[in-house]
Amino acid sequence: MSKETALVVIDVQNGVMEEAYQRDEILARIASLLARARAAQTPVIYVQHDEPKGYQLEVGSDAWQIHPAIAPRPDEPVVNKRASDAFYDTTLKQELDRRGIRHLVVVGGQTEYCVDTTVRRATTCGYDVTLVSDAHTTYDSEALTAAQIIAHTNEMLDGFHTDTCAIIVKPTSGVTF
Repeated sequence: MSKETALVVIDVQNGVMEEAYQRDEILARIASLLARARAAQTPVIYVQHDEPKGYQLEVGSDAWQIHPAIAPRPDEPVVNKRASDAFYDTTLKQELDRRGIRHLVVVGGQTEYCVDTTVRRATTCGYDVTLVSDAHTTYDSEALTAAQIIAHTNEMLDGFHTDTCAIIVKPTSGVTF
């Protein structure tokens, strides 16, 4: 990948990961991608969901903290958000544009909410996206298992595009920086 690429880590917070599907495997894959991105001097940008007092991801709570297995370094920005769309009312676009980023490699949680919404929105903001198929996670719902949600999301988003930007889906092993 080019110098116009960034690794974007969405909502890998203690409260999100606590009972997430394949938590340990997902954290290990994200850690592997982080090591590879950092070695290639690819920018890493974290996204952290903020919720008000009394909610699961209450700002400042242990559940709100980014999981220690993939914690950001001091020079890696953390963009705080309050909606599923990491671009909505945040500094994400400015962080990316300031670095000349045109391609995002995306990992994180929760698959059918923040990951899906953010990668779709990224294409309308002018970014190509690689969604790492085995490095995003969720929970079982009443209708589908987490594995089914992840598989469906990967299938639906692979090849999703606008006139100028697209999403491709690749496993961790297929991602290079």
